[in-house]
Amino acid sequence: MVVQAEYIWLDGTSPTQQLRSKTKVLDVDRVKSLKDLPEWGFDGSSTNQAPGDKSDCALKPVSYYKDPIRGGDNVLVMCEVMLANGQPHPTNQRAALRAVAEKTAKSEPWFGIEQEYTLLDAQTERPLGWPEQGFPAPQGPYYCGVGSDKVYGRELVEAHTQACIDAGIRISGTNAEVMPSQWEFQVGPVGSLEVSDQLWVARWLLSRLGEELGIVVTIAPKPVKGDWNGTGAHTNFSTKEMRSPGGMKVIEAACGALEKAHAKHIAGYGAGNEERLTGKHETARIDQFRWGVSDRGASIRIPLATSKVGYGYLEDRRPAANMDPYVVTRLLLETVVLGADPKAVADVGTENGVDLKALAGSSTGIRRPTGGKAAY
Repeated sequence: MVVQAEYIWLDGTSPTQQLRSKTKVLDVDRVKSLKDLPEWGFDGSSTNQAPGDKSDCALKPVSYYKDPIRGGDNVLVMCEVMLANGQPHPTNQRAALRAVAEKTAKSEPWFGIEQEYTLLDAQTERPLGWPEQGFPAPQGPYYCGVGSDKVYGRELVEAHTQACIDAGIRISGTNAEVMPSQWEFQVGPVGSLEVSDQLWVARWLLSRLGEELGIVVTIAPKPVKGDWNGTGAHTNFSTKEMRSPGGMKVIEAACGALEKAHAKHIAGYGAGNEERLTGKHETARIDQFRWGVSDRGASIRIPLATSKVGYGYLEDRRPAANMDPYVVTRLLLETVVLGADPKAVADVGTENGVDLKALAGSSTGIRRPTGGKAAY
């Protein structure tokens, strides 16, 4: 008996890392634990992670899931990228999160991430179902819509949902979004490492299944310019103190800390986010911070149910769809739980620094690559 193990990792593409994977055939009946998954290597010079004369990088398995595509006892393996000397590679954001997760474990943090994405026709590179020329009807009937004149790509969405369930990923829902051909799935609530690993594998599954249908998945924050909603990754966050009676005070204190650390978070919340966070289309402006109850135009939304009972969770609406969950969850833990220095703009390793003062006086903002192939 053999098992096919698909080793998945993040490359060194900047400013937004991309998924890579390759298959290892294991001479085992089935994978029972991480011990059954050996470390492996790859050519880092082909993934922007090493020079040609020292190209060996290592893959260290950190979590695994049932492979819903190949079936049987085959598995999907999420890996950290390591240097030849065994130390984390500079592009390895999971290693930094691991250290913070250990320090904050007593607070029992939970995360739920709402991953938005847009489907493109692989041949035309236009949003799926859009007319060959011009635009569809304005936004309005597409959000949670039904009918072939309102919804495009449901076949992929349904296949992806079932694949995540079969893989053991904690997917908690899906829905059509505001822009036609824009969708969302949610993962969580689980811990920081778990939600990050699962979100990356879920992203891999979405793109992999898209291959079968001729559909390209983009997580660009603003895939279509103009009067169309951008694409985000709203991140729901709580600690056991927030979830306990009286937790509203803890949530309000967290909002105060997040306001002081706004620049630090924006720097790590995804490349091209300035095109999405304009103050329109259910967003706050990138250079401003505000929080409010049931306010979808705020930086941080406090759900109405949380406000009514006095405890629960907060929703950080700032992260872009192409954000790295390893970075976003780490920043939230550092600011809210550890109380990291809010004046220091951390080097998150993704080159996403944003000049907020420049943006405040600009109608267009800074234009950078968005980490996904835009239709326009």
